[in-house]
Amino acid sequence: MTLPTSGWFDSHCHLTSLDEPTDAVLSRARDAGVTGMITVGTDLETSRAILDLADPHRGVWATAGLHPHEASKLAVEAEMLESLLHAPEVVAVGEAGLDFHYNHSPPSEQETAFRWQIRLAHRFDLALVVHSREAWDDTFRILDDEGVPPRTVFHCFTGGPDEARGALDRGAFLSFSGVVTFSSAGDVRAAAAIVPPDRMLVETDSPTWRPFRCGAATTSPRTCRTWVPHWRRRPDAASTRSRRRRVSSPPTCSGLPRRSTPAGRTSGEHRAHADPDQESLRGTRGQPEPGAGPTLSRRSQHGETDRARGRGGTG
Repeated sequence: MTLPTSGWFDSHCHLTSLDEPTDAVLSRARDAGVTGMITVGTDLETSRAILDLADPHRGVWATAGLHPHEASKLAVEAEMLESLLHAPEVVAVGEAGLDFHYNHSPPSEQETAFRWQIRLAHRFDLALVVHSREAWDDTFRILDDEGVPPRTVFHCFTGGPDEARGALDRGAFLSFSGVVTFSSAGDVRAAAAIVPPDRMLVETDSPTWRPFRCGAATTSPRTCRTWVPHWRRRPDAASTRSRRRRVSSPPTCSGLPRRSTPAGRTSGEHRAHADPDQESLRGTRGQPEPGAGPTLSRRSQHGETDRARGRGGTG
């Protein structure tokens, strides 16, 4: 099947961590058929900085939150982070969650910050961007305790079919990155194969996770669709066209709900998936499948919900 050449949406990237000027990144992304993206905050500094870059007229939306690596900053940054959620360019809380691979913040502090952000997503009626690494049982336990926000996205999904079913059973969306092209990622490809098209998102998590054989020296939003042929499922052409329309139309902003009015600012260094052993992971060829993103409900600045766009995982 021929992949769509336009209508792609990068559901998760870190624009302030890229080496190129933002204008150049956006121009190259548009030339590659990427019509929009969500740039993600990992702490107060980055969340403020990306708000400066967010501009719905240019196809850029933002999140604000505390990455689990930064969970120890909660007491100092909570009040200011919460204030950023009022900006209309902010479409989600996060990325939030648990990372027990690195434990840059103690697990207990990660859990506290995660619970706080889940509650914010409920209170502000925003999407929740979840990062979960080597912490699936605890991630699901905490979400069950607090209640899963209606638009929860597991970013850079790296679980297998069992974890995918757990996320889907809770009504969440799964966002896949270039990790799916790594030879060691058989479980991730198996998970992608069971995710319904309307619950599936794509992301670069740039600047990390460069897809194998993507033809680019670095990862940026323009590489959003380069790894999609490695998915195992092939939706029919009608489904593909429908998904392209949902992602490319103005009201559909990458699976994360967006508000009708603009606003935003954010910056900072991305630490989420800067994995030292990333280069040891080798890619593999797979079967093709086009992908863009599901349509999710969003709320306006005043809190009403309406059907619109599609988006979503975590870096």
